[in-house]
Amino acid sequence: ESGYEEEFDEQLTDEIIAENIRTQAPPAPERHDLLVHLAINFFEPGGDLSKSDITGRNYEFRPQQMQMAEATAEALKNNHNLCVEAPTGVGKSFAYLIPAVHYSANESKPVVISTETINLQEQLMEKDIPFLRKVLKRDFKAALAKGRSNYICMRRLLMATGELQTEFFPHEASLAEAKRILKWADTTKDGSKSDMPFNVEPSVWFGVCCEGGNCQGPRCSFFRDCFYWNARKAWEEADIIIANHALFFADLKMKDQEANMENTLLPPYSAIIIDEAHTLEDNAAEHLGLRISQAGMTHFIRRLFNPRAGSGLLMKPGQDAIKLRETVAEIEGLTHSFFGLIEGIIDEKDDNIIRVLRPHIVPDLLSDSLATLKKQLEQYIKIQEDKDYRTEMETLYSQCDAYMDGIFKFINMTLEKHVYWIERGNTSEHSTISLHAAPLNISVLLYQCLFSKDFPVIVTSATLSVGQTLDYYRSRVGYGNGSELILDSPFSPDQVKLYIPKAMPDPRDDGYFAAVLEQIKIFVEMSNGKAFVLFTNHAMLKSCAEHLEDFFDDLGITLLVQGREMSRSAMLETFKQDINSVIFGTSSFWTGVDVPGEALSNVIVTKLPFPVPSHPLIEARNERITELGGNPFMHYSLPEAVLKLRQGVGRLIRSKSDTGIIVILDKRIISKRYGSFILDSLPRYQVNIC
Repeated sequence: ESGYEEEFDEQLTDEIIAENIRTQAPPAPERHDLLVHLAINFFEPGGDLSKSDITGRNYEFRPQQMQMAEATAEALKNNHNLCVEAPTGVGKSFAYLIPAVHYSANESKPVVISTETINLQEQLMEKDIPFLRKVLKRDFKAALAKGRSNYICMRRLLMATGELQTEFFPHEASLAEAKRILKWADTTKDGSKSDMPFNVEPSVWFGVCCEGGNCQGPRCSFFRDCFYWNARKAWEEADIIIANHALFFADLKMKDQEANMENTLLPPYSAIIIDEAHTLEDNAAEHLGLRISQAGMTHFIRRLFNPRAGSGLLMKPGQDAIKLRETVAEIEGLTHSFFGLIEGIIDEKDDNIIRVLRPHIVPDLLSDSLATLKKQLEQYIKIQEDKDYRTEMETLYSQCDAYMDGIFKFINMTLEKHVYWIERGNTSEHSTISLHAAPLNISVLLYQCLFSKDFPVIVTSATLSVGQTLDYYRSRVGYGNGSELILDSPFSPDQVKLYIPKAMPDPRDDGYFAAVLEQIKIFVEMSNGKAFVLFTNHAMLKSCAEHLEDFFDDLGITLLVQGREMSRSAMLETFKQDINSVIFGTSSFWTGVDVPGEALSNVIVTKLPFPVPSHPLIEARNERITELGGNPFMHYSLPEAVLKLRQGVGRLIRSKSDTGIIVILDKRIISKRYGSFILDSLPRYQVNIC
């Protein structure tokens, strides 16, 4: 599975043990400090929370929660960073919100809280913050921050349904959707896509949503009532801003690159709290890197001119427009040829993800033509009198410049300390060829642009430690200039029984698949459904689902399979309502899923989740570890598997009344020497080797 374990199976000795010394909590702060005092007083027995009429009989003192709140207040007070592992059930949201609310009251800048999942954003805004307002009897201001493309732009919407409608939406069905959006815009609360009670085609939405390049700001006639700018105003006035990792990193990248801070997305903040911080490295690699997709380029080109549909913003009379249409038509053909050459390499290698090790993997068919288009657009924009049309074209001019720059960087591999790769998606309906470059020195970048700044940064998650220490996490994300804290779980390990079938073949043996099918049957029947079956790849998930359809039908148990017609959120809702159902899921079901109660009583892990060593990013990370004198298996593959496994099995127990079973269908956890290290990183469950 990992490609390294045989070589290093005998080396899990003093080196790992020496590195995994439990991180000590910072010294207890002085109790007389006001911010720390307010945090402690809120949570301690007899404090604000316990005395609140709203809490009532639901109040339950959790010492770990108070400990985290105290450490968070201390970090904010002393302007230093804090890294906290807060297991499920600690109540970490309240533990950082209370200090943040009191801290922001005396600061001129807001506190930003960044989360990975929409679920947590909604929980904070719709449940936690309204609850705390009532308990604290304070109407502190909180705002949800979303990227501007989530909001409708009334100027563009009226353009699309008015004089320029044929250029925007040549097809009657698309125009009908735009008019439906226009009707909705009269009743929406915030003008965001999440408030829309119906679905629209992405191409239609991107034709009418807010975009950075074509926003006229205060010069726009709709500025006073603009949904996006009203949201921005709420951010500026807020004490607490709830953002997501994508927006946060986009803002961080702009702050790192832009001398003019007015061009950034989030307002200046006094502190940043990063929840669900276990994804910090991967989010940084994605958002601080480079990605160019064929689909994105095609969309850009066809917004200018689509010769087959006879549409686009260049469908205007005049020689200048005609000349531009000719250039765009040429670029569309070159784009098809360019990505065709990329796909040819993928076909030749018979793999959907190929690492690029040298410059000029294919001829640069696009940079010169895009440069020509950029010059022509610049001249064309100067002679446009309609300011709305000119603004729309200026956006496409900026996109042309970005594509030209990105393709040049990728083809010539000019980004230092980056890994490059090409990728094809697993769909036959549309081409999903894309070019990627991701930084390898994430720890250095994050230290420089995040952990060494003049504001405190708090990072927290339920799973950050490996072997009872935060050393691994710190090394991967560049955490520094602060303290560390690992909290105990408020749940008893006796709530769970862990089953490990000892007769399972090795995952690389021929009999493994058949054995997995049989064990899934045994343990699903044991819990009468109510199970997550977690897979490390979609191919095996699909095969298992196909082989077990009749089995589930015979039991009368609903089988919900990721990748079929249901969305992830719809699967979860059905799973909660149909209490005996079973979910077959891959990576997105290993983390960020909360199903308390009887509905989830069984988590079956089909294989230990080692990262795929052949993925270019993982391969390059391992090479870098080797170059620095490290051991790729012990210093990357094994810790990553531990963290992913802890995330997966952590789906099971969400309250003190929950009970259930965990099943690991991978004998390496008991047959390999590193298996004991993995088991020791889990709570002290009752282990049943059966």
